Amino acid sequence: MKFRVRHVTRYHYGAAVSLSHHAAHLRPRGTTRQRQREVSLQIRPDPAVLTDGGLDYFGNPITFFTVQEPHTTLEIEAGFVVETLPPPPLPPQGGPAWETVRDQLALGTGPGVERALDFLYPSPHVPLLAEAAAYAAPSFPPRRPLIEAVLDLTRRINQDFAFDPDATAVGIPLTEVFAGRRGVCQDFAHAGIACLRALGLSARYISGYIRTLPPPGQEKLQGADASHAWLAAFVPGWGWLSVDPTNDMLAGEDHVVVAWGRDYDDVSPIRGVVLGGGDHHVEVAVDVDPL
Repeated sequence: MKFRVRHVTRYHYGAAVSLSHHAAHLRPRGTTRQRQREVSLQIRPDPAVLTDGGLDYFGNPITFFTVQEPHTTLEIEAGFVVETLPPPPLPPQGGPAWETVRDQLALGTGPGVERALDFLYPSPHVPLLAEAAAYAAPSFPPRRPLIEAVLDLTRRINQDFAFDPDATAVGIPLTEVFAGRRGVCQDFAHAGIACLRALGLSARYISGYIRTLPPPGQEKLQGADASHAWLAAFVPGWGWLSVDPTNDMLAGEDHVVVAWGRDYDDVSPIRGVVLGGGDHHVEVAVDVDPL
């Protein structure tokens, strides 16, 4: 698939901001199944300092910028064209048993294990939770192949958790997400990661976009798409199994990767520090159009 992606974020401040520093994860990440071109990032007002083209600790493109003139509105517009490929075939018999993978990660041995260790331990939005281990248990009986277990966990989260954009906000404790069984894609990704890490497995958070289709007979509304999130579980000797619990599916050609990390905190689209501003609100518009 080929897509043209446009992501606009506008901050409206109740009082003038005299100085602001920001970090942005808005340029797409190149992967073995994704390549991009025509990448642009426009910032208004023009930043006095702009550092673009670098990579963060996890290898994601990151942009740092500083706006030094007084402003009551800040607009960041990212755009690019991306080509995605389908995911690779799954290994036969669902890969190794999940306990085998757990033991390899505990010992730190095996193909690719060293890089997976960053995604094995608790992180700011994904603490180790007893309720996550209890929820995961039915999907991980003894000797079950890891991939089969992860797909079953993905299906259960999709069925048991209600999608509710009014239920949570970034920063809501994961314990509340498990208690209420409601949330959005970021919450579902965090819940899946918590389940895997509670069992000693490695899982990472992926931010990006997914193509959304309008109802039959209706035109797609511009700006109606949104950022998306899913997760990937580490399978030694094969790679990372990307699953989307919000939609109960493998992440495929309709998923566009921007960045990955331990959780949302590592890859939030825009974060920063402002001097002044008072109360503020944010508008976000995303378009993912097939070419």
